Amino acid sequence: MAKETKNAALELKSVCKSFGRAGSPSYKQVLTDLSLEVADGEFVTIIGPSGSGKTTLFQLIGGLQPLTKGEIWIGGRETTGLRGNISYMPQQAALMPWLSVRSNIELALQIAGTAKKAAKAAAEEWLARIGLDAYADGYPHTLSGGMQQRVSFLRALLSPQPLMLLDEPFGALDAMTRQQMQRWLLSIWEANRRSVLFVTHSIEEALLLSDRIVVLSAAPAIVVEHLTVPFARPRAESLWTDPAFNAMKQHIYDLLQQTPKEEG
Repeated sequence: MAKETKNAALELKSVCKSFGRAGSPSYKQVLTDLSLEVADGEFVTIIGPSGSGKTTLFQLIGGLQPLTKGEIWIGGRETTGLRGNISYMPQQAALMPWLSVRSNIELALQIAGTAKKAAKAAAEEWLARIGLDAYADGYPHTLSGGMQQRVSFLRALLSPQPLMLLDEPFGALDAMTRQQMQRWLLSIWEANRRSVLFVTHSIEEALLLSDRIVVLSAAPAIVVEHLTVPFARPRAESLWTDPAFNAMKQHIYDLLQQTPKEEG
């Protein structure tokens, strides 16, 4: 049995993932010796080229795909191949279309083990806190894309798992709504400080939201660099014009242009 690790929210140890049998035409190496940590209450973003295995990595963490090599630890215990240890927010809101906004929240809470009466009270409270109480009796199709993502994020936030995986949740939104959602997410996260692993293709979004950024190469993905974001919280809108912000943005852009290492 593996020795228990320190109590990080998430620790990936030399994770490798390939599909197919080595030497066969269908063989594909997706992730190579990938290690990273998310501390308790930390917001870490993964950024990399399209096809670099970010979604596959989330499936591995969630126990939906078997690892080829390596270990996954969540909350100080090994969870490799196990499900039910994360809360997840996908790119599309994926709400139940036949349920009202309120009922979508209540159902998520009840599935997590909250009693029906307590779930109803919590749904009312949180919909008011995120400014959607007036839409509680409406159905998801009546909400804008940004509103739907608020509800989707709230469902993830209210789940009992302390680690949240956010898989490019604002990628389908228009630029203005995306900026609004970034500010909204920051305000909610600042108040709750859940551990977050976030995926995005936007360098600006990564710099605005994150404590640290993990830059991946193209597949077979390796960690190119771990970057600490030095800007104080709460993040001001003037950050976009800060020379240090733009210097880090250029640095990350340059990293993403690097040719991935050959497997040897």
